[in-house]
Amino acid sequence: MLDFLNDLLWSKVLIVVLIGLGLWFTLASRFVQFRYFGRMFRILGSGQVFAGGSDGHLSSFQALMLSVAGRVGGGNIAGVAVAITLGGPGAVFWMWLVGLIGMATSFFECTLAQAYKRAEPDGTYRGGPAYYIAHGLGDRWKWLAGLYSVLLLVTFGFGFNGVQSYSVATSLNDAFGVPVVAIAAGIAVLVGVIIAGGVRRIARIADVLVPVMALGYIAMALVVLALNLDALPAALMLIVKSAFGLEPAIGGGIGAAIVMGVRRGLFSNEAGLGSAPNVAAVAEVPHPASQGVVQAFSVFIDTLIVCSCTAFIILLGDVYRPGAEEIGGVALAQASLASHIGEGGRIFVSIAMMLFGFTTMIYNYYLGENSLVWIGGNNKPLIFLYRVAVIALCGWGATSDLGTIFAFADVTMGLLALVNLFALVMLFKPALRLMRDYDSQIEAGASEPVFNPEKFGYHGIDSKAWKGDAWDYRPDEAVASNARI
Repeated sequence: MLDFLNDLLWSKVLIVVLIGLGLWFTLASRFVQFRYFGRMFRILGSGQVFAGGSDGHLSSFQALMLSVAGRVGGGNIAGVAVAITLGGPGAVFWMWLVGLIGMATSFFECTLAQAYKRAEPDGTYRGGPAYYIAHGLGDRWKWLAGLYSVLLLVTFGFGFNGVQSYSVATSLNDAFGVPVVAIAAGIAVLVGVIIAGGVRRIARIADVLVPVMALGYIAMALVVLALNLDALPAALMLIVKSAFGLEPAIGGGIGAAIVMGVRRGLFSNEAGLGSAPNVAAVAEVPHPASQGVVQAFSVFIDTLIVCSCTAFIILLGDVYRPGAEEIGGVALAQASLASHIGEGGRIFVSIAMMLFGFTTMIYNYYLGENSLVWIGGNNKPLIFLYRVAVIALCGWGATSDLGTIFAFADVTMGLLALVNLFALVMLFKPALRLMRDYDSQIEAGASEPVFNPEKFGYHGIDSKAWKGDAWDYRPDEAVASNARI
């Protein structure tokens, strides 16, 4: 039954809905992900992305690292290898296409999360789909916000955390022969220490760990590209030809290439699922759309960069044979990297899987906590019990293959995606207004647009979360142009 529901949701319903809405968001926004592509790099290269943090708030960069921690996981290695094995090299092309479309979806969902976020007494923010459903759509939709929160808690807070701990444990066991029981205890202790410090400590860990793991993996892929530079044009042509069925006997044909590529792209970058907006909302930024731009970039990092690293490691190696399924998953990625740099490649992939999985666990924990706060309020005993449950689940999951739980979490993840996409459609007008305000300030010469909630014109905004005097770096021209909203 779970397999049937997963196939129905992910191979039929969600592929059509996510791609269709992604194209609509792209066209209606005049290709916002391409218009502001250069600005993504300029924002990250300036001090503005680190300029939050006043009164204990998180910076835009910290929120970006949190979302990358969640998007970049074991699926960027094992999932891409499976997509290539079952769908052929053409799956990579469709994965790229989904990533580019998903950047627009992520822009809007994360912009809305920023606009409708709530200020917390401890100096942080909370937000996400539950918040923009309840405050953007109104009281009569609070039941839908509650449903989304329950689905998110079950999917990420519990289901995927157990599976990720199993992946981390098996990776370390394979690479170094460490007993699984010892790894389980270590995971439980580390997760407990990190999550006990709340979102600020989680963000500090992500600040350090995510750039190291992502840049290290990208650097290794660049080494592989350098060693096989002459074969790169042929690999690119193979990807494009296979995507349109122009290469015979590749994977499962053009249909399999599309399904596997689209599915891998959607699973990996999470654009439209509503998970990333939960962490996008915690940042202190001058305008909701500025965090939307940054979060769109996290989709690019995940799908167009990290997933592509795995794809080229496999396709430029001599292990993968089109049409053959002798080896797949993480084993294919390990064997392929070993064919480039020697047996050390297997250990490198295992360590990468471990880091990717561990950062995803702490990200999943925060998603669950955010949902719990929405359901039960800022109830400290309830949050404490949740933390204990997550720690126990991470320890137990490391020693158990939770295939059934993972399949169930896939179903609930599909359902929460449908809820979030419904909310995005219903709130598309205010989302467009936010984007147009951002556009108009940029066109007027503002180096960094500033949001004025009093001029926004839609209900549900928390004025406490938008204090203009918190932005010391805000340029005068941005303040002046803001009056024209």
